[in-house]
Amino acid sequence: MQTRRLFCAISFTGMMALAGCGQGIWETSYADTIDPAVSKNWRVSQVEVTVPKTLSVSEANAYAPSADIVWRGEPIGDRYAQVDAIITDAAKEGASRLKGRQPVRLEIVVSNFHAITEKTRYTLENTGIHNISFTAQVFDVRTGDALTPADPIIADLIAYSGTDALLAESRGETQRVRIVAHVANVVSGWLGAGPDVRRTFKRSGR
Repeated sequence: MQTRRLFCAISFTGMMALAGCGQGIWETSYADTIDPAVSKNWRVSQVEVTVPKTLSVSEANAYAPSADIVWRGEPIGDRYAQVDAIITDAAKEGASRLKGRQPVRLEIVVSNFHAITEKTRYTLENTGIHNISFTAQVFDVRTGDALTPADPIIADLIAYSGTDALLAESRGETQRVRIVAHVANVVSGWLGAGPDVRRTFKRSGR
């Protein structure tokens, strides 16, 4: 009984910490900038992703570290390079749905990639957000002309924690797999090449 009380106290403290940092409404959003009738003629032949070194990184195993990049879905290493690879894979997948003849370049600049820590993922239930944001812009490869403005995109995603996290891992649904698939759908929707995936949702966490 004492152990259970201690666990509940820890869980409650964690939930309150996360709630204080970001409980509320999250979203996947982007502007209606691109006309699908235009983008259907595009073929994304180049994808360039930038993860500025000015973004802060945290390896602290806290419930909600204060940093621009928080990523624990891969072994400790160059987090900038890991985030670059994740967003590049996602952007290429999402952009591959355009099959037109005009070659274009997709440029993305990441501004936030705040996933969840081990502490949140394995000690809490139904808590946590993958908070991802970036700007995206399309250029004509031949002329270099900008075909869109640098649109801000928010690609928040519910993060699995506790039992949900363990079940997802057993299915091969790692954090990286989920994030790549989600961002790919967001990029595709913004490009007018796939379904509109914009939505808002409520969730405790950051």
